[in-house]
Amino acid sequence: MQTAVIPDSWRGVTPAPISSTDAYNGFIAANVIFALDRIGVLEQIGRGEPLSAAALTAGSGDTARTEAVLRAAADYGYLKADGAGFLPTEAGIEIASARGYFTWAVGGYHDVFGRAGHLSTGSHRYNEDVYRDEAMVALGSAQCDQSLFAAQLTDVLSGIDFRTIADLGSGTSARVRRVVSQREGSRGLGIDISRPATEIARADIAAAGMQDRVTAVRADVLGLLGTQIDNDAEAAEVAEVDTVMSFFLLHDLLADPTTRSSIFTRMREAFPKAHTFVLGDTMLRGPGESQSAMPVFSVGFELAHAMMGVPLHTKETYERLFADAGLRIDRVEALATPHSWLYVLQAD
Repeated sequence: MQTAVIPDSWRGVTPAPISSTDAYNGFIAANVIFALDRIGVLEQIGRGEPLSAAALTAGSGDTARTEAVLRAAADYGYLKADGAGFLPTEAGIEIASARGYFTWAVGGYHDVFGRAGHLSTGSHRYNEDVYRDEAMVALGSAQCDQSLFAAQLTDVLSGIDFRTIADLGSGTSARVRRVVSQREGSRGLGIDISRPATEIARADIAAAGMQDRVTAVRADVLGLLGTQIDNDAEAAEVAEVDTVMSFFLLHDLLADPTTRSSIFTRMREAFPKAHTFVLGDTMLRGPGESQSAMPVFSVGFELAHAMMGVPLHTKETYERLFADAGLRIDRVEALATPHSWLYVLQAD
């Protein structure tokens, strides 16, 4: 097994400590980026196309407020004035490719981060007083998957012979739809606990005309690993799965210390015909890492999960659990998101 190459994206680029001015401006800038995506212009920015508030709101929308968002984006260097409109800058094109992080953080976890103090003092409880936006988390994950991981996953899967593939924690099923569309004669199963994400997935599958090849199942993966699926048709599809993939769900599956050691054994039992497991996750940074310069995502990922009461684990812990379940590491690669690893595992 070759030593994995660490991508440049893992290097810390934001110096610590962060000044109060930079922290404030960063907070506003993150919300501006998310607003640009909600307005629907980040793809245009990514392509370098000109923008104007008047054109964007010709059919509907508030021209003055849209202009204010574009002006703020120009203040932060993502756009530059061009007559009555704006042109994207190189920085704007870069943030368009990274939009999934902002959908995830600002759209998905705004309440968790905003109420971190309440959660810490115990005056609020996660999943009682404070919630994440599951649809935004799923959308942000899908955006990151498309812009940051798609080419790498395509390369990895090109060397794997599969006919029926299941995606655990599939979100909007964008990844499994893409994977199946690239493999003639294959079928896919997207499994996710979120009702909003599953509803989006089913609509997107229908819009793509892939109902006969991809099925979105709303189910708790932990429950799936321990019980039978009630729906006979879905149970029959699960029984035929020969390859299992999962990205950025494993830390949730490993949260309960009483079941942690058995998760991957139960995964093998839930998919009896599966011989290959393609698993990726973001892992806990080692002691002393990123002390003087912060990479993207890592601090937010660790803080969000601490607020939700979900423990994170090191790369060494994952590899020990794989080995204990009889899963042999065939390939391991660093993903673009810092401290995230992709494994191809073979069942012994």
